[in-house]
Order: sequence, then C-alpha cells, then structure tokens
Amino acid sequence: MNDLTDLQTRLRDQRPVDWDQLPDFSLYMDQVLSYMDRQVIRFDGDDGLTAAMVNNYTKSGLAPRAEGKKYGREHLAYFTVICVLKRVMSTRDMDLLIREELQDRPVKEGYDAFRQSLDKALNITAGELAARLGDQELDDAALADAAIHFSLLSYAAGVAGSRCVALLRERKGPEPKGKKEKERE
Repeated sequence: MNDLTDLQTRLRDQRPVDWDQLPDFSLYMDQVLSYMDRQVIRFDGDDGLTAAMVNNYTKSGLAPRAEGKKYGREHLAYFTVICVLKRVMSTRDMDLLIREELQDRPVKEGYDAFRQSLDKALNITAGELAARLGDQELDDAALADAAIHFSLLSYAAGVAGSRCVALLRERKGPEPKGKKEKERE
C-alpha cells in the first residue's frame, strides 16, 4: 500500500510551480531537463524529457526556440504542458491546443489556466484512489480492479479529449500545407 499511498500523496500535493516561481533567469539544456523532472509526476525515469525531445519540439514549432543556448520561463511553461500532454495525445493535437489556448493571451495566462485544470484532474484522481484504498492494503485482485478502473477513466477522458480536438480541428478548417508538402509540388 505504501506505493499507492505515496501516489495518492503525490496526486494531491505535487504540482508544477506557479509562473512566478519558475526561474527568472535562463537555463542551459541540462538544467532544463533536471528542472522538468520536478515539474511533473514521474516514477522510475519513465517518460522524462530528453534533449532530443526538446530539439524536436522547438524545431517543429511546438515550443519556442532557445535564446542562444538558454531557455527561460516561457520555455519551461511550454515544456511543462508538453510533458503532461505527451502522455495522452499526439504532438499534432498538442500543437493545435497550445496555439488555440495562447491565441489571444500571454503564455503566463495560458500556463495558469493549464495548472488550474491539471490541479482539478489530479485532485479527482486522488479522491478516486482514496475511495479504492480505504484503510487496507489492496490484494492482487483489488489492485487489478483498480488498474482497470483507472485505465477505463483514462479511456473515457481520452475519447472526450480526442472528440473535442477533432471538433476544434473541423472548425479551424484545413491545416496549412507543411514544408515537405510544398517541396513536393
């Protein structure tokens, strides 16, 4: 139960820092990678941000390019959002949502809205986990049942999220042709 109790505590308490708590000085790549490990809930090195990922995200325009070889507050906000969303959606969908969310507002406001939504989702999940745990340790059958329950919640939320993205994409119309498509013409 210690692992699940630890998870429940982290779901309730671990959050990306407020905008004003993000470093107000530039960081080098290795510092960014180390910092991002503390921004999101991770276990045993799973799904960590790598230098190759940062380079791909900036090359594709999903996140702003480094200023020289340094990354600032705005970059950390983008990478926090990307690190959370990459577990549940494609970079194409993340790109659409990030652009839409930041269309008429500064990055700080978009980051704050993201943090509020994430806070609600983590609290809901912590509550669901607490209801399953009670005061007892889960046997293998209860642990399997909990795994299925949370996987089904993830499935249902994923279906809803995918449909919202699809509707947004329909409203926005066809995407502009990419660089490779233009080169082929």
